[in-house]
Amino acid sequence: MSGLHSRRVRAALAQMGDVDPAIAALALWCTHRDHDGQTETTGDTILYGPSFTDLSIPEQVGLTAHHVMHVALRHSARQAEMASRLGRQFKPKLYALAADAIINEALIAGGHALPRPTVRAKEVIELLPGLDTIAPNILADWDTDRLYHALAAPLEGDPSQTNPSIDDYMMKRRFAPDLSSRGQFETQSDIWSNRVDQALDLGRSAGVGIGPALIRFGDLPHATIPWEQRLRRLMAKAVSDVLRLSHKRPASRWIAQEAQAQITDSTAPAFQPGLARDLQRPRIVIAVDTSSSVTDTQLELFAAEAMGIQRRSGAECHLFGFDTDIHSQTRLDSLESLKQLDMRRGGGTDLAPVFATGRRLDPSVLIILTDLDAPLPPIPRYDVIWAVPSPVRQAPSFGTLLVMDR
Repeated sequence: MSGLHSRRVRAALAQMGDVDPAIAALALWCTHRDHDGQTETTGDTILYGPSFTDLSIPEQVGLTAHHVMHVALRHSARQAEMASRLGRQFKPKLYALAADAIINEALIAGGHALPRPTVRAKEVIELLPGLDTIAPNILADWDTDRLYHALAAPLEGDPSQTNPSIDDYMMKRRFAPDLSSRGQFETQSDIWSNRVDQALDLGRSAGVGIGPALIRFGDLPHATIPWEQRLRRLMAKAVSDVLRLSHKRPASRWIAQEAQAQITDSTAPAFQPGLARDLQRPRIVIAVDTSSSVTDTQLELFAAEAMGIQRRSGAECHLFGFDTDIHSQTRLDSLESLKQLDMRRGGGTDLAPVFATGRRLDPSVLIILTDLDAPLPPIPRYDVIWAVPSPVRQAPSFGTLLVMDR
């Protein structure tokens, strides 16, 4: 790969301003280079392979727009972030499929021609079981990360089994990933978000391309904080060693006032408790609603965060499985402890037994992984974190709501 601007893409970029002003504006922020492999995106660099020039000019324009969208939507950075979060469970090919499907759906809506066969979000979503495939606006309701999680969802709870129809679809479409997260690249989501917003406004003014087609677009590169980081902060705050009022230890101010009262033979002041460290070992309780849609991946990420807090704070950690009653309880000492949790699916949900057990254990924080499809009990005296797999219509009246769909 040379450091010179790509010669292969010149004809496509020359026409892009007339075909799609929004893409043409975003292309100015991309690095365009020729290389000997397939056409692909890595970070903010688009690499054009020898086969690119074999396409017709409209297809060259469409494929260029495809890769410009990869850059603008930060797909390389988001892929790297997802891989660091999920570790070995991350499936890069499915992430590339989700990214391509979303982009292609947007470009087709904008009137672009794409090399065939191509993958589309509409077709991919129709392969997913248990979902409402007739969405009023796929591009507004779906983004790359959400589509990836739907594609990577284990079949019947078995992480080694995925939807075979997805593999068949990729084979029929001769799908080959064209997204890489190698090398260095710009990761500021706020910068790219502004660029995309400005480019889409330009396209709407011109009335052609993706600008007027994407009135609402869910895959814009907005800045988000992964739910694991929010969980980490909430748990660390709940189990941190803080000073509390203790009547076993007088305040320094009271000692001085009482000494002064003795010297002046005046009335002694009312006792004032001082601050002392809480000697009670912090305790974390994680309760998993096994009748809800919490996935094994989400549970393992929760357990990993809890164990990290446990090691740093010395907290005691308990893991419950419940539906209408607590049917499984184990001490969480390692990820192997998850295998002792009975993840039976189906049935109803009752939160009362969880909070009753919580009162006996007196935890520093109670984390409940649930879909909140049950009446809430009275407000407890300890901190509560509600972790839900997807957004809920109404937030609970107490505790902190944590949505795990990112």
